Amino acid sequence: MPVFESKPLTTPKWQAVANKTFARNPLIFGIPFVLIMVGASFAMTPFTQTRYDLHDQQVKAVTKEQELGLSKNRKKFDIREEYYRLSAEADDEWEQRRVPRPKGLPEWGVPPTEPPDKKT
Repeated sequence: MPVFESKPLTTPKWQAVANKTFARNPLIFGIPFVLIMVGASFAMTPFTQTRYDLHDQQVKAVTKEQELGLSKNRKKFDIREEYYRLSAEADDEWEQRRVPRPKGLPEWGVPPTEPPDKKT
């Protein structure tokens, strides 16, 4: 099988010079790129600051009347007070009733005198 000859592609002279220049000194491309990124960051700062300022204005747009109305007649929340209030409500809703015992079942601590009826 024949071996293929290696023939380099022909490139324009300006492209060959540019390739050699970038190959020798890659900072020629890197430094302008970094400068553009840093400059764009500083250029975008006023726009982002405006965005956050508008957001703060929307959040803080409470009038004095609304501010006073929020704090007026407000009771502080106490978790212990709520616990006792809810437990008192639960105690009022039920009534203690004695369940009738089946016939032949003794009171507390007394053994039965007769064996229970076995129906098989």
